Amino acid sequence: MMSSSPPDPNNCFDPRIGLIPVAQAEQALLEQVIPITDTEVVSLPDAVGRVLADPVASTINVPPHANSAMDGYAVHGASLPSSGVREFKVVGTAFAGKPWAHRCQPDEAVQVMTGAMMPQGTDTVVIQEDIRLENEIAVVSAGHKSGQNVRQAGEDLQRDQIAVEAGVWVGAAELGVLASVGVGRVKVIKKPIVAVFSTGDELKNAGEHLPPGAIYDSNRYTLIGLLQRTGLEILNLGIIPDDPVLTKKALSDASEKADLIITSGGVSTGSADFVIHALEELGEISLWRIAIRPGRPFAFGKIKDKLFFGLPGNPVAVMVTFYRLVQPSIRRLMGQSDLNPVPVVKARAITRFRKKPNRSEVYRAILSQDDNGDPVVASTGQQGSGLLSSMSIANCFVLLDDLDTTANPGDMVDVQLFDGLN
Repeated sequence: MMSSSPPDPNNCFDPRIGLIPVAQAEQALLEQVIPITDTEVVSLPDAVGRVLADPVASTINVPPHANSAMDGYAVHGASLPSSGVREFKVVGTAFAGKPWAHRCQPDEAVQVMTGAMMPQGTDTVVIQEDIRLENEIAVVSAGHKSGQNVRQAGEDLQRDQIAVEAGVWVGAAELGVLASVGVGRVKVIKKPIVAVFSTGDELKNAGEHLPPGAIYDSNRYTLIGLLQRTGLEILNLGIIPDDPVLTKKALSDASEKADLIITSGGVSTGSADFVIHALEELGEISLWRIAIRPGRPFAFGKIKDKLFFGLPGNPVAVMVTFYRLVQPSIRRLMGQSDLNPVPVVKARAITRFRKKPNRSEVYRAILSQDDNGDPVVASTGQQGSGLLSSMSIANCFVLLDDLDTTANPGDMVDVQLFDGLN
């Protein structure tokens, strides 16, 4: 329950002190989230989108043997000519997976394909384009270096070296690295379960008949799309009417099934916004309303030990608050070690970005290049928080923090690309 004590001006989580700066909210939220420690062992393909619980060490050298990086001819590097040319007798061919089984003498060469194991007695590959072949004689000119075009054993990873650290989110590159060391199963953090529902009498599911005054529920579908990229198990609880009893029951039931609950709508100050009141009765509110546009009516709290995120009802505000506040918290909950935000780059504004003081502003924008190849960014147009189609047009956010004022054409602004956020 919320305390009846006076507001604490030094506590940025006290929901009675007014709008909270977004940077403070971001940091304070992470401090409230306790990572999951339960683990399970999964096969390698099922590890995608999961967080490693333990570091994985390589049991082999990667690559396991020296091999050719190019199609060409393997020779002994010390036999390369320092001037003029030298002839090497071609004595065989080595393929990837089919080594040449003999020793190559200093005056001999073995034709090698990319990936082929280097024949004994060789340490250098001269690419086939630099060879003149005359009746099984490879003629090599001066200008080549000993050891060229060869991938050395253990060049990527040494035996017993950590291949992927604990706390790393497994993507395509990590999956490939794990496969390269021969790992078939890995221990990962157990998937958190997230319950998602929307609130509002006006909402209808996509595909249903739309009566006068109703709208389709896009927020829940947007959230599910965002959450599917995070590696959580999703419970889609549908639409909850604007009813205090049903809202309280929905939150209570969700807290029994899920590790975190995400709702959209019902966290403002309207007479039909029942989520905040239900949260007060069932648990506690730690954060309510932040100084960001769009996204001010954002609530965070707990029901028992389950995390609750109450997102605004406007669809763009849902995406903005998810990216800025919810997604980092989910990463911490999953035990991910790298919580660094997506890098922000500078670009020259070619449209005006207007902003009121004392709040952060997030604009949907399009990043491109000018005729000189320099980055430029333009607004998608109207920035109403209900204009979800603008998120589909945009490829980045323009970020104006609390201290920024209006950015005019020609000004350099902070840009965050969607690519890293997704």
